[in-house]
Amino acid sequence: MMSIRQRREIRATEVSEDFPAQEENVKLENKLPSGCTSRRLWKILSLTIGGTIALCIGLLTSVYLATLHENDLWFSNIKEVEREISFRTECGLYYSYYKQMLQAPTLVQGFHGLIYDNKTESMKTINLLQRMNIYQEVFLSILYRVLPIQKYLEPVYFYIYTLFGLQAIYVTALYITSWLLSGTWLSGLLAAFWYVTNRIDTTRVEFTIPLRENWALPFFAIQIAAITYFLRPNLQPLSERLTLLAIFISTFLFSLTWQFNQFMMLMQALVLFTLDSLDMLPAVKATWLYGIQITSLLLVCILQFFNSMILGSLLISFNLSVFIARKLQKNLKTGSFLNRLGKLLLHLFMVLCLTLFLNNIIKKILNLKSDEHIFKFLKAKFGLGATRDFDANLYLCEEAFGLLPFNTFGRLSDTLLFYAYVFVLSITVTVAFVVAFHNLSDSTSQQSVGKMEKGTVNLKPETAYNLIHTILFGFLALSTMRMKYLWTSHMCVFASFGLCSPEIWELLLKSVHLYNPKRICIMRYSVPILILLYLCYKFWPGMMDELSELREFYDPDTVELMNWINSNTPRKAVFAGSMQLLAGVKLCTGRTLTNHPHYEDSSLRERTRAVYQIYAKRAPEEVHALLRSFGTDYVILEDSICYERRHHRGCRLRDLLDIANGHMMDGPGENDPDLKPADHPRFCEEIKRNLPPYVAHFTRVFQNKTFHVYKLSRNK
Repeated sequence: MMSIRQRREIRATEVSEDFPAQEENVKLENKLPSGCTSRRLWKILSLTIGGTIALCIGLLTSVYLATLHENDLWFSNIKEVEREISFRTECGLYYSYYKQMLQAPTLVQGFHGLIYDNKTESMKTINLLQRMNIYQEVFLSILYRVLPIQKYLEPVYFYIYTLFGLQAIYVTALYITSWLLSGTWLSGLLAAFWYVTNRIDTTRVEFTIPLRENWALPFFAIQIAAITYFLRPNLQPLSERLTLLAIFISTFLFSLTWQFNQFMMLMQALVLFTLDSLDMLPAVKATWLYGIQITSLLLVCILQFFNSMILGSLLISFNLSVFIARKLQKNLKTGSFLNRLGKLLLHLFMVLCLTLFLNNIIKKILNLKSDEHIFKFLKAKFGLGATRDFDANLYLCEEAFGLLPFNTFGRLSDTLLFYAYVFVLSITVTVAFVVAFHNLSDSTSQQSVGKMEKGTVNLKPETAYNLIHTILFGFLALSTMRMKYLWTSHMCVFASFGLCSPEIWELLLKSVHLYNPKRICIMRYSVPILILLYLCYKFWPGMMDELSELREFYDPDTVELMNWINSNTPRKAVFAGSMQLLAGVKLCTGRTLTNHPHYEDSSLRERTRAVYQIYAKRAPEEVHALLRSFGTDYVILEDSICYERRHHRGCRLRDLLDIANGHMMDGPGENDPDLKPADHPRFCEEIKRNLPPYVAHFTRVFQNKTFHVYKLSRNK
């Protein structure tokens, strides 16, 4: 219907000098037009050019990613069931609620179906708005109903175009953050170029469109840009209030759209705590940001019908602990260096103890177990004890939750991003150490950053914030590959800022005794322009080839399965199987599920372990009893799981089940001494032999090269 065959052309970079009016230490008066009016016109011209480029580069990025998605799947030409199957795993589950809202006769009935849902988990009625972050699907479905676009735009296109539109906002926010830090829009342009040329490592939106992070990260980028502006000194009261409003709205939307928001904002709170403790950030502004975090989470908690996982989050406990510790420990920022260092360590210890105490109390009061799998995973990941816990091992064995692969740095180096990032990071870290030591040594210093005497090494609060932010999120990305998208996008911002920053070049030129205002001007503009030319020369042909390469979605086995389910099973039939496949069953057929990929619920995790016994060494009677306890009518077995080769021994799903059940694993290799041989063969293999014990409980009703569907008998 709507073929996305977009074209991109790149313009020569306009080398238009942007006067950084806020930078006191940049002496480029001889480059600026004389007179107040001329300066104002110059500033307006620079803002107009920079703003126009920001909007254009954001829109072009959005079109580029949408075109890649279209070319990869031929999305405009494939059938509706194929489009839905292309939303893999949890993506399909989230999209199914958008589809469900649109299919409801009225909005009221649609809301009622989400609040009293009995199809996502069989034999249970759950509140989906409480359990999952799907308000964005609700909002889009309402918008699609209200707007007069039904005749011109299919629902699926309205959905995916919204996500690609958010990518335009995302890139624009990164551009603005870099611009705010450096004082020139040229750094924003470089950040956007790096984001696009490092697309493999900065986004995955084109093949995981409905994923929660693709909704949330644009708002996260807006929040970082707003915080960067908020931390500037001497803001006008009106500007400060408007910026706080922007921070609150973006923080709220970020929290509403992603279930892992609390962990990302905890990292931000640690950034604020570090900078506040080292006198590198005004305490009043840190307090405002702590308060916004708590308020946003509590508001989301209310909208999610008092979701206990939010109330029991470490973020709320940590922020409250910071406020309490401040009241208990006064005069923290006075005294000699050793005195202040001792106070700081005591303050840190007090905050950590209070955080753990409050969090433990809240979880006991609420009887909260929803996030315990995350802490089990972290404990096992960092070697704090071996575990046979199925849920923890399920995460540990997934590549996305492993360490960041080394070849990532090779790809980032090809675009010069990693080299520039290390260069800027090394300089700013050195400056940060000097400033922190100066602040701790000067007992009379009160928020001395940005107010030091002339000639002293200086680190502005907004720069300090982005520095600690990129370091902490860098550690997160190095430890967990899935989180690299939070780091690599900010890496583009931080590296481009440094190359265009007059402070960085001034410090560097002074250290080699080559300081001159003209040289600063030459370096901060020539270096990014040369890199932009290099990126265009090296990557433009490849991007054009990528845009011209046409593929087509092809998954005939899954399409055949979904068509068979739609045609040959009752509408109220209950299906069991792998989490990933059942999300597609829910979307394509509307059938009831036993389990699904949204894993943030303890009872669901127990269900999933029970259902997954179809891939363990269990007796047919036991498997039948387990499945029937969830009302299962049909079970889908996948050869790709039963005979899995993607993971190594010990990480295959069947191995994780064997270990959790105390059974020895298949194949050559060692087993723990206490593991014992199973009393029964593997269920998913043995059922295909049609032996009497299996035939008595299971009847095969569908089979193709990938899937085997069995109907369960109702006898006990």
